[in-house]
Amino acid sequence: MLLTAAGTLLFIRLGIWQLHRADFKESLLRRYAAAASAPLQDFAAVAVNPPADSFPRVRVHGHYLVDRLYLLDNPRHDERGGVEVFAPLQIGKQRRLLLVDLGFLPGNGSGKTPQLPPLSGGEVELRGLYVPPPPTGFEMGGDALARQTHWPKDSIYLAPAQVASDLGRALYPRVLALDADAASVYVRRHTLDLTMPPIRHRAYAFQWFSFALAAVVILLVLHRKRRPRQP
Repeated sequence: MLLTAAGTLLFIRLGIWQLHRADFKESLLRRYAAAASAPLQDFAAVAVNPPADSFPRVRVHGHYLVDRLYLLDNPRHDERGGVEVFAPLQIGKQRRLLLVDLGFLPGNGSGKTPQLPPLSGGEVELRGLYVPPPPTGFEMGGDALARQTHWPKDSIYLAPAQVASDLGRALYPRVLALDADAASVYVRRHTLDLTMPPIRHRAYAFQWFSFALAAVVILLVLHRKRRPRQP
């Protein structure tokens, strides 16, 4: 009975924790959606130490390293394929580079990399959300960028550490997701990449609560009073 009580309490506690995580993730998504229309901040104020669980909308000046583009070959926008295009931005004389998410460039269904439009090599003013980099995962064969000798380089994951090593320069801890632009060929419908969305947390909570109920039911079934057998 003690083991059942301890297990039941543990399952309930885990279920409540999952519900709290779901609420936190929903709050995070609301803040991300609201950030798109937030007032602009100076990039220097949040560059190195961005506020936790917040997505500042910033203005920054610099020039692109136009010959050092990176393609995230993991499209989720449509069935035609395509790539998410990233470009390093040199800010003044800063040693660090800012990785800029230019947006999604749709493919034509052929499986080939779409033609990249030319980037301006002059001074540009950019506006967008200063957000965490895309999530990474296990990539067969290790660092795909190191094996490529020409740009643009593509990978199914874009790990900031690999990009920094490839460029030989340190990167800022986040990336700049540019504001939507109707005149741009890039699709800029940025979403917050969550490893586990709120609905999955709630599914796990239901699972833990079910375990708690099952433990109590099993205890009652195994210890119910049985009628003596007739001789």
